[in-house]
Amino acid sequence: MSKIEKIEINTEIIQLDQFLKWAGVLESGGQVKLMIEDKMLLVNGTVETARRKKLHDGDVVEIKGMGSWQVVFKGE
Repeated sequence: MSKIEKIEINTEIIQLDQFLKWAGVLESGGQVKLMIEDKMLLVNGTVETARRKKLHDGDVVEIKGMGSWQVVFKGE
């Protein structure tokens, strides 16, 4: 299994499309939409169908063939 990269966020909740842009994984929401249509995007091991899915601390986002990223809420 590949290594999961931890990405710190400053809010308790972040939308999936915003998270992937914040992490530098994708450049636009349009790319997220295409990956959802192709069933390449998983959240916590389940194929995701909503690009505005709310992510919380500990959630893991995977893009098939690209890698995995974990949401880490950096509290105050």
